[in-house]
Amino acid sequence: MERKVQQKVQGFRTQDGAGVSLVRVLGHGTVEEYDPILMLDSFDSINPDEYTAGFPMHPHRGIETISYVYRGQMTHRDSLGNSDTIGDGEVQWMTAGSGILHEEKLPASERLLGVQLWLNLPAKDKMVPPAYHSIKNAEIEEIPLENGKLRLLAGEYEGKKGYAGNYLPLDYYDIHLNAGASVVINTEDTRSVMVFTLLGSATVGGELIQEKTAVKLTTGSHVEIKAGTENAQVLFISSVWLDEAVAWGGPIVMNTKAELQKAFDDLDRGTFLQKEIAY
Repeated sequence: MERKVQQKVQGFRTQDGAGVSLVRVLGHGTVEEYDPILMLDSFDSINPDEYTAGFPMHPHRGIETISYVYRGQMTHRDSLGNSDTIGDGEVQWMTAGSGILHEEKLPASERLLGVQLWLNLPAKDKMVPPAYHSIKNAEIEEIPLENGKLRLLAGEYEGKKGYAGNYLPLDYYDIHLNAGASVVINTEDTRSVMVFTLLGSATVGGELIQEKTAVKLTTGSHVEIKAGTENAQVLFISSVWLDEAVAWGGPIVMNTKAELQKAFDDLDRGTFLQKEIAY
């Protein structure tokens, strides 16, 4: 059975961090439908003044943040002592777990284009040790499609394997289609699947979806994605439903209000970080 569009959310321009202009797509109002993806922000700018202020040091607990920079650069620094820069087609995967502080700097470039996802952690894994991993271009396989290509950012595609996180499974594809081209992506019936039109419009499951729109799909064994009269770049994201309670406050996502309050109490008391390396 082909997957169809169950819900769609078109992003809106806003600011976050120290004044970074971005397109906010998923958030508090879409938690249940897009489970386990909590948030999706997209960056798309040719004006460095809109993003170079970056995201100053801030805390996270209970989630994983996954940043894909297709064009431009992002520099990460955190309380574990990690410092790393990705650019043009690379990924940062940070497990906040029990707690981490990090900052993201966005150096000036010809164009900043990318996406950050927040992937929820299961209740049993909320307090795992924090960690950071970058997925560089050498680790990302580009798979030719008829009139396009698929970049395997994470997970599996037709027997090929990319980076795998330690908690929820995640298939994450960057699909490039020439004008008028299409691809059929096979899916497991039990997976929670969404797509995001990063550049250009595309027909997904028979419905035309405008640029910068997230689409949650019905269950099924496959979905067809087709570019319109111009080239399209579409992100395909597949994981498993958690179906757990979500208590979300700012950068912290737990399962109960008590756990959320404890996280903020820990911040106030200076006991938030379970593991820290001093600079």
